[in-house]
Amino acid sequence: MDQSEKESIESASEEVSREFKTLINAEDLDSLKQLQHLILGRLQDSNAVLSHFNEYSEHCFAEVSTDFSRNARLLRSMKSDLDYIFQKLRSLKAKLLATYPDAFLDDSSIEALDRRPDLEMPQ
Repeated sequence: MDQSEKESIESASEEVSREFKTLINAEDLDSLKQLQHLILGRLQDSNAVLSHFNEYSEHCFAEVSTDFSRNARLLRSMKSDLDYIFQKLRSLKAKLLATYPDAFLDDSSIEALDRRPDLEMPQ
């Protein structure tokens, strides 16, 4: 490209930019700029609130996580203990049934003997 082509391209681009500026109202640009600043401020405020909430949540989680893990371990231990107890009870019941077949009543006779009210039934 020679110098004259560069000058003609430069003058054409200046002319296009001048024409483009006439298409846009300066007041509209100012109002858009104000709205953008207002939105930016609101977004920054929201970002600050969310950052504070994240820090607070992290702090609360750190406090609760140790209790939660300890209680989860306790529940697993209790479950294994109960499983062992029920296994022993089943084996004892099987031995009793083998030794004394009439020791445990069938379901119909149990219902006849049990006259307690059902507390889970609505009255």
